Amino acid sequence: MKKLAVLAFLFSISVAATASAQQTLDSLLDREIAQLLSTYKTLHAAPELSHHEEKTAAFVAAQLRSLGFTVTERVGKYDRPEWTGYGVVAVLKNGDGPTVLVRTDLDALPVEEKTGLPYASTVKTKNDAGQEVSVMHACGHDVHITSLLGTAKMLTELKAQWHGTLVLIGQPAEETIDGAKAMLADGLYSRFPQPDYAIALHDSADLEAGKVAYCPGYALASSTSVDVIIRGVSGHGSRPEATKDPIVIASQTILALQTIISRENSPLDPAVVTVGSIHGGTKRNIIPEDVTLQLTIRTYKEDVRQRILASVQRIAKGVAQAGGVPDDRLPIVKLIENEIAPATYNDPPLTERLAAAIGASIGKENVIKAAPVMGSEDFGHLSLDHKIPAVMLWLGAIEPAKVEASRKSGKPLPSLHSSLFAPLPEPTLRTGVKAMTAAVLELMKK
Repeated sequence: MKKLAVLAFLFSISVAATASAQQTLDSLLDREIAQLLSTYKTLHAAPELSHHEEKTAAFVAAQLRSLGFTVTERVGKYDRPEWTGYGVVAVLKNGDGPTVLVRTDLDALPVEEKTGLPYASTVKTKNDAGQEVSVMHACGHDVHITSLLGTAKMLTELKAQWHGTLVLIGQPAEETIDGAKAMLADGLYSRFPQPDYAIALHDSADLEAGKVAYCPGYALASSTSVDVIIRGVSGHGSRPEATKDPIVIASQTILALQTIISRENSPLDPAVVTVGSIHGGTKRNIIPEDVTLQLTIRTYKEDVRQRILASVQRIAKGVAQAGGVPDDRLPIVKLIENEIAPATYNDPPLTERLAAAIGASIGKENVIKAAPVMGSEDFGHLSLDHKIPAVMLWLGAIEPAKVEASRKSGKPLPSLHSSLFAPLPEPTLRTGVKAMTAAVLELMKK
């Protein structure tokens, strides 16, 4: 009986401590939320494209430096020497304990904003091809950045509650899925502490603000970009018999590629093969030399990805041979090496652990289990092929009434990357900061 009484007493102390910590976090957030909203709107109005995040990175670095972090800027090494790596790494040591990495992405998209918000982006700039484009945070990276800065502020105020080494990174070029790889190539895990855990969040365009979703196991697919150059024999459009028409061969190839999923891949292994563009020809009466197909391939498992790549190669070659294309003009299948990202795999025990901790912070009814999706991220690089337990969480960002109306009507909400995507700032940021702070405290608690 005495032992049970002691256990009950210790449990009551733990519950009281948790309630006290929660009250402290809430009061800190109440104090900081106005500044966080201002930061979010400033970032939203000043987006920068991938590989050009200079001002955004400098802002993040300055904010973290002011909180006492040791900050290193311009971390990242790309294959193209004209690109600067604008990665930010901030380290705060607080005694002995685990090392936890929290990541935000920094870049925006070439999208013209049409939300009509008072802080909407009107930015125009030149892309890498020299074309003038509009720029918008249409994927919510401004939400991610602000949440990370808010989490950093909370954790510096709550240093008595955690121990270890906190590593916060501002990662460039997520939208082109080469930023995480560039930071690793520049010594992210050799120049700075290698984490025991890596965590991140991503806003959701169909989840209510105030909620967080989690998905143990495979959560996001790998992404592989492939160009297939269909080569033929050109000639006059009136004499097709004297040519090998690459437009016809490309059309047959596109149809044949669809059988990879329907007839070669197990339905138990989700995968997608999409031909996103087809380019060829210059004039109605000219049969061209070649046609280029641009493909994206999405899978969860690496062996499935390799089988699909082999099938693309085989089908492209086989269709061309069936069309009588000579051996020296067979198709070229080319992987776009800087546009390959691994699947995002959420370590299941870690995911469940963080979901429980976040539920204790924001209410377990606001933490829901979600299904995996075939979208892609480069966050998976940071786990080093699952050697480092990692988790990406989904942060609700939409006004609840709009989500309910969409469910009732069947009319979809504006998606991520839409010119109309407009998060509901206050509850989204409040929940994001609480969730990420709770997750870090769980991993680094004393």
